Amino acid sequence: MAYASKFLLLIQLVAAAYNTDALKQKVTRIQFYMHDIVGGPEPTAVRVASRSNFTGQDPIAATFGSIVMMDNPLTVTPNINSTLVGRAQGMYAMSSQQKEFSLLMTLTYAFTSGPYNGSTFSVLGRNPVMNEVREMPVVGGTGKFRLARGYCLARSYSMKEMDAVIGYNVTLLH
Repeated sequence: MAYASKFLLLIQLVAAAYNTDALKQKVTRIQFYMHDIVGGPEPTAVRVASRSNFTGQDPIAATFGSIVMMDNPLTVTPNINSTLVGRAQGMYAMSSQQKEFSLLMTLTYAFTSGPYNGSTFSVLGRNPVMNEVREMPVVGGTGKFRLARGYCLARSYSMKEMDAVIGYNVTLLH
């Protein structure tokens, strides 16, 4: 009987230690700028599918269903020539048919320098582009962000024709 009690106590101690460690999550906050370049000789975002059967006048409805692949640079400041910290790779799709210009974002932010070099996090969510601040969910990560979850706040910093610089403030739990 004493052996069974000691064994049960050992299991309870191990479970308590495991649960305490599992509750300790690291919070990381990151700020960077993404450069979405659709024009010029070296675009970083390219439309790969678009609607061919639209005959109306609404410019938002005309883009519905278009898909853009991207490999956008991430920099420390809004200046494209500032320190490159990574790439945003993935796609966005025009998901609005009326009134609001909205994108479905599915992309991974891959860090290639600095303290997060080799780490990634992924975003999957709706991006109502014309809102001043857009919140999108972080659904996972790798490296230092393994099993990450959280959110990112996107703000358009500048827009020239269709090229845009977007500021990101990201909060990750991992």
